[in-house]
Amino acid sequence: MEQEKIEKVKSLIRNIPDFPSKGILFRDLTTAFKDAEGLAIITESLVEKYAGLGITKVVGVEARGFIGGSILARELGAGFVPLRKPGKLPADTVSKSYAKEYGTDTIEIHRDAIDENDIVVIHDDLLATGGTMLAAYELVKSMNPKKVYIDFIVELSGLEGRKLFPADVPVNAMIVY
Repeated sequence: MEQEKIEKVKSLIRNIPDFPSKGILFRDLTTAFKDAEGLAIITESLVEKYAGLGITKVVGVEARGFIGGSILARELGAGFVPLRKPGKLPADTVSKSYAKEYGTDTIEIHRDAIDENDIVVIHDDLLATGGTMLAAYELVKSMNPKKVYIDFIVELSGLEGRKLFPADVPVNAMIVY
């Protein structure tokens, strides 16, 4: 991806100080998604990374991961699988709980969403501390797919979330702060 295009998307990301709590600089990607050129560049970046890798499923992490994840699935001719908060999926699910800064949370996926023939990209908008994506990775991995890739639009490298994942798991981010 050309640096000029990456800078264009960076310029579209809204920074919100002290959200959701004091001392946090929130990177709001909704302003990049609402811009037609920004969304086109994000789409191009996603497709560029995964075209030709035989991706069969894209798992989108609730909620902003649904945006890029569903676009990527469509562009690759793959299926889209939502990873949701408890009680949101209607059929039989498997779940994973994980620690957050203040307490715990849980994510769920349909039990029949992934199988051993799948090559999967798990997508979310932003990598911070990595707890949610690690839980997503462990949940998907427990379903025994052939291969798993992890993808973000933005990575906050100072929080070192990338270090949570095994060295053999490709972790990609379009923009690194």
